[in-house]
Amino acid sequence: MAKLTDKYEALQSDQTDPRTRRYLTPKRVVLTKGNVKNEQSLLIEKDNQVALSEPVVCSLANEAEGENAAVLVDFGIEFSGSARIMIVGVGGNPRANILVRTGESVMEALTPLGEKNTTNDHAIRDRIMNVGFYCANETNESGFRFLYVELLDKNSSITIKALQGVFHYRDLDYIGSFECNDTRVNQIWETAAYTAHLNMQEYLWDGIKRDRLVWIGDMHTEVMTILATFGFNDVVPKSLDHVRNQTPIGTWMNGITAYSIWWLLIHYEWYMHFADKNYLKEQHDYMKSLLVELSKCVGDDGQEILPGRRFLDWPNNEDEVAKHAGLQGLLKLAFDQGAFLMSELGDAETADICKKTSEKILKYADPDCNGSKQAASLLSLSGISDPKMINEKILKPNGAHGYSTFFGYYTLAAKTLADDAEGALSDMKEYWGGMLDMGATTFWEDFNLEWLDNAAPIDDVVPEGKIDIHGDYGAYCYVKFRHSLCHGWASGPCPWLSRYVLGVQVTEPGCKKVKIEPHLCGLTFAKGTYPTPYGPIEVAHYMRDDGTVKSEILLPEEIELEI
Repeated sequence: MAKLTDKYEALQSDQTDPRTRRYLTPKRVVLTKGNVKNEQSLLIEKDNQVALSEPVVCSLANEAEGENAAVLVDFGIEFSGSARIMIVGVGGNPRANILVRTGESVMEALTPLGEKNTTNDHAIRDRIMNVGFYCANETNESGFRFLYVELLDKNSSITIKALQGVFHYRDLDYIGSFECNDTRVNQIWETAAYTAHLNMQEYLWDGIKRDRLVWIGDMHTEVMTILATFGFNDVVPKSLDHVRNQTPIGTWMNGITAYSIWWLLIHYEWYMHFADKNYLKEQHDYMKSLLVELSKCVGDDGQEILPGRRFLDWPNNEDEVAKHAGLQGLLKLAFDQGAFLMSELGDAETADICKKTSEKILKYADPDCNGSKQAASLLSLSGISDPKMINEKILKPNGAHGYSTFFGYYTLAAKTLADDAEGALSDMKEYWGGMLDMGATTFWEDFNLEWLDNAAPIDDVVPEGKIDIHGDYGAYCYVKFRHSLCHGWASGPCPWLSRYVLGVQVTEPGCKKVKIEPHLCGLTFAKGTYPTPYGPIEVAHYMRDDGTVKSEILLPEEIELEI
């Protein structure tokens, strides 16, 4: 039996889409304008075929004068995909022009193109569609939660069968899980995992509305989230190879020196979980050349002298002192993990270069991080600075103030390394919980706790006298409505909760050995699963009355528990 693509040469291609489509029905009508009737019918799930006779429709009608008819609906959760407008009939003219606008917030969906930095960058979010009767009209892909449809023609009308969200996603099993007695913590884990999942499109992106690109540095947190939630998925090696193939040695991934370093660190995490020696061998020549090139970026005094665009994260973009300290820590991690990977590949010469360069970096001890929690976290995790000193001086003061979404995982991990896991959990609840309090269903590109003052949530019209947290804040490339409210680099709580609260730490490549060292941080219990190549690890930890922890651990037989 032949398949269709075998029968016709023109239909043959190696490029396929790993995603599926699901049709979503709005959960709420946020508002209407002008002459709109039966808008609640849009909340009824309907089949995907327009029929000659549709008994239940919503109508939008315009007179010669007056406000245009429009409707704004809420799908209840941010998703990646398109919008589908099913038109039954058009009145007054043979065809009608409608404005279709998507938004990650209510105010973005209501704001015309060009105002408050609304753009069509990466994915069109604001377009005029010409529609006729008995048609289903689909937009391009983007990331959104809210859909606004406005009839533009005067003396015209349309009847709408349905406004659908078309969810494009990889239909994956959530092998990893997390549950504790604190519902806010559970919601943070689930939202973080969902945020990364949405960005697992054909490649691993950083944002589903904007930054629909493979940003390799941003991927590090996403990959750790994927490892804690899904285990192996080919979107990771596919994206790693995509950026490698675009970046000859002597240039830097995504044009950022640190991002080539993050590529190395992702390979370390991937190898530790899957021990795919053949895949690692494919990286050998490039990885060796990159490590040698990076070794030239450390001076005789141990200071990093990385060239090109020096980027740590957005909040530190103007702080050269903090960037220097953070890059110092990042390089130390690269050479330590690079030495391990080169040893696994039997490349003793490059492993030795890595070890000696790592030792050289330690000559320059405790560089000033200018109060940056992000730089301080890397100094702590890399072993350059004492974790407890870093925590007391920089990470602990002011709690979650000074966190960044990109570096959230590393700051939480650095606090845990300093025996302050309870403080880390408190900061996590305040910082990521602050986004949830503003109506977030995914975590954002950037966020400051100061933004909460007098701010209105994203899921309704901003009242007079209140601040629009989406449309009034932002900086650099994410000013106002260009700001992405679904950014994979913000998913750090998911791997932190799995690795440090559940306590699952992989200690031998391929998950052959693991440590289970829970930090309940005042919780009465925490339980969940962690994916491995041999099946999930199952753990449950309970706080006894005497303050000790009772643990129940179920490991696949191929995995050894390291005591």
